[in-house]
Amino acid sequence: MLAQSTGVEKIVVILAWLVLLCTPALTAEGTSAQSAQGIVAAGAKLEKLADGFKFTEGPAADAQGNVLFTDQPNDRILKWSVDGKLSTFLEPAGRSNGLCFDGQGNLWACADERNELWVIDPSGKHTVVVKDFEGKLLNGPNDVWVAPGGGVYFTDPFYKRPYWKRGPKEQPVEGVYYLSPDRKTLVRVIDDLQQPNGIIGTPDGKTLYVADIRAGRTYAYDIQDHGKLANKRLFCQLGSDGMTIDNEGNVYLTGKGVTVFDPTGKKIEHIDVPEPWTANVCFGGKDGHLLFITASKAVYGLKMRVRGVGSQ
Repeated sequence: MLAQSTGVEKIVVILAWLVLLCTPALTAEGTSAQSAQGIVAAGAKLEKLADGFKFTEGPAADAQGNVLFTDQPNDRILKWSVDGKLSTFLEPAGRSNGLCFDGQGNLWACADERNELWVIDPSGKHTVVVKDFEGKLLNGPNDVWVAPGGGVYFTDPFYKRPYWKRGPKEQPVEGVYYLSPDRKTLVRVIDDLQQPNGIIGTPDGKTLYVADIRAGRTYAYDIQDHGKLANKRLFCQLGSDGMTIDNEGNVYLTGKGVTVFDPTGKKIEHIDVPEPWTANVCFGGKDGHLLFITASKAVYGLKMRVRGVGSQ
């Protein structure tokens, strides 16, 4: 073809080949191979950090990069230190599930045993901050995110637990709540999802992501004054158990491994995890580049090029 072309045709063909050579190959999902590999550190492989748990959940990193996570059925919060040592932080722990640190180093915990929201100081002393809404028992706080201004968002799906000593479901919906920074005002800010679960916000405090795990959808909201939400929009057609975000605004969803979406909602990566269920994820480690994954009876780590930001 090229030998039989005119001079102008040769130039056109050569330019077309140059464009093709400079364009990253596309994966089956339509994502460029370059972007799909770009968030993971070069040569990094998934590593099992520890196992022997019953069901791991709720990882959250403190300011030093130590990761605390829950072994929920065994009613304990464990600590994975930046030097790779495992220890028990709190036991019993109110059957804590989702965790998140605030700017003062306190650990917020969805204490599922009595359907409460706790705040735990660095010494391990807990305070019950929320125990009901409008005089009725919550379904069961599941995951939590502390906004930059100190307000707290948490999801409240209903998963019936064998250890509960309570009556039937009291709340009319499975909602999302906002607790004011002074801890005095609790409002339901989302009431139209089937089963809200994973939740995370951007470090600038402008956008909140909430996964409706039963519907298989994740939504984005604009955060307004006093914790109010506006402009609900579909972020991606995938639900999630737990969530985190990196310094480039990519959002990490969990379930069957970890699936990553860029800020526009386009899938850019999937991390296979060799466990029946991947419950949650956060960034930790000394430099914030360790993706810490809680999955069934184990926890895993993967070195990333990107890093975590703010509250995890």
